[in-house]
Amino acid sequence: MGRYEEAYTELQRAIRLDPLLGLTNAFLGYIYLHARRYDQAIEQFVRTLKLDLNSAFAHGGLGWAHRCKSLHEPAIAALRRAVALWHGPSPLSWLGEAYAAAGCRDEALKVLDQLFELSKQRYVTPYGVARIHATLGNKEEALHWLDAAYRQRAEWMVLLKVDPCLDDLRPDPRFQDLMRRMNFPP
Repeated sequence: MGRYEEAYTELQRAIRLDPLLGLTNAFLGYIYLHARRYDQAIEQFVRTLKLDLNSAFAHGGLGWAHRCKSLHEPAIAALRRAVALWHGPSPLSWLGEAYAAAGCRDEALKVLDQLFELSKQRYVTPYGVARIHATLGNKEEALHWLDAAYRQRAEWMVLLKVDPCLDDLRPDPRFQDLMRRMNFPP
């Protein structure tokens, strides 16, 4: 994690080899996103959507990048589109986090309820639930769900070190302990 220049180089090379592959283009957007290069992420996701207007992955990344820039209306619009295209818990949790960031607490809580109901039918990563709680300012709940995600070996935990939604939790010793357990350098 954090080796962004290498990631840019490799993804740009892959795009040169197959410039029309939407997934590779979207991945480059996510690398920009995690490097907190939000304007470049937005540009890359828009470029990806020109290749594939129905890429839920690109709509999700675009919404996430807009949210990180506090552009709440376009964030929510892009994430609603992602949810409509990809009926899974990941884009739904991203939408819940965007609602929370926009101050739409009731909508964010509704998404948490939807995720709970969905978890009765399929796996819902606790990591997504933690992100919503973190953005709502529910620190204890966020740390609880992050610990659950760690115990379940949730795949999204690989983002723990770079996820901007978790920045307010970083100074907490329990978060630092979680980083150590994940073998992430301080």
